[in-house]
Amino acid sequence: MSVGVTVLTQKPPVLSVRKGETATMNCNLGTGTNSDARWYKQIPGEVPQFVLRMYHSWSSPEYGSGFSAPKFTSTHQSTKDYRLIISNVEEGDSAQSSGSGKKICS
Repeated sequence: MSVGVTVLTQKPPVLSVRKGETATMNCNLGTGTNSDARWYKQIPGEVPQFVLRMYHSWSSPEYGSGFSAPKFTSTHQSTKDYRLIISNVEEGDSAQSSGSGKKICS
């Protein structure tokens, strides 16, 4: 029995925007997966905070505590391509994307 490896890709790997602008990050979950995309807010030295997760059959994301629309939202272009959108970016906003809560986009 062979086990497939899913490669996740976040584009751009690092994104810098000015305060008040909109940040958009894309995540491709790779081949052979039927998973949701999850995003976490990561502050160095602290436990990641769950921001939201999105699945291709959903019309809107599921949010973690303290996170909501319209500041944070997600869309999907296919069953494998997802997008995180952060509106009105503030100092300290950061996010790392992950599929299935196990695989990190990088």
